[in-house]
Amino acid sequence: MQSQVAQLSNIEHKNVKLSMNTNFEHIANHHVTPVIIQELPRIASDLPVAFIKNAESQDYICVAILGLKDGENLLVKDGKWQGPLVPAGYTHFPLSLVPFPEDNAKYAITIDMASDAISEETGESLFDDEGNETEHLKSRRQALENYYQCAISTREFTKTLVDLGLLEEKGFSFEVNGEKRNVTGLHIVDEEKFNQLSDEALLDLRKKGYLAPIYAHLLSLAQTQRLVSRIAE
Repeated sequence: MQSQVAQLSNIEHKNVKLSMNTNFEHIANHHVTPVIIQELPRIASDLPVAFIKNAESQDYICVAILGLKDGENLLVKDGKWQGPLVPAGYTHFPLSLVPFPEDNAKYAITIDMASDAISEETGESLFDDEGNETEHLKSRRQALENYYQCAISTREFTKTLVDLGLLEEKGFSFEVNGEKRNVTGLHIVDEEKFNQLSDEALLDLRKKGYLAPIYAHLLSLAQTQRLVSRIAE
């Protein structure tokens, strides 16, 4: 699906209606997706979570792993999501929040007009006859704003892990259906270093609410084998 992203307008999109998105073809080539710490305990039961390094900014990003090579998404088949849990970042589509580069406190709401969830006949209206936001759009906007704030707190969480020197690069190899693969570029919390943190550092992590997502991340790594099994299937 070719994206047709535009800034949401009460003039151009006055007659637009939204239904629940059930087509994930637009992310069929995503092998990782950003996740927020608030969803880690839930995601950890289904997908491995790790950290990857942005080559340009050198910042680390907390991600759920969807495939074990570039362009491979083992959770999307024929446009349908195969797992029990959809990462929160995908639930807002075809709407998204885009902060302004010069002021992250300000943002625009965009809409992907190529989405199958968009219609002028069925679904929830975004604007009323006077061009005002409907309750549905207000709710969707609030959800996007909440997610954006959670993304900010996740960046702070990840930065704390980096500042404490807890992230280490971890690669692994496996063979499935006669194909040998090497997975690199993933970073995980070094359990030995984590266990050696001072009582003061651990207390600070607890006060910030970071211990639960750290444990969820570590537990999630056991789900890597589930992805390998999906390749075999």
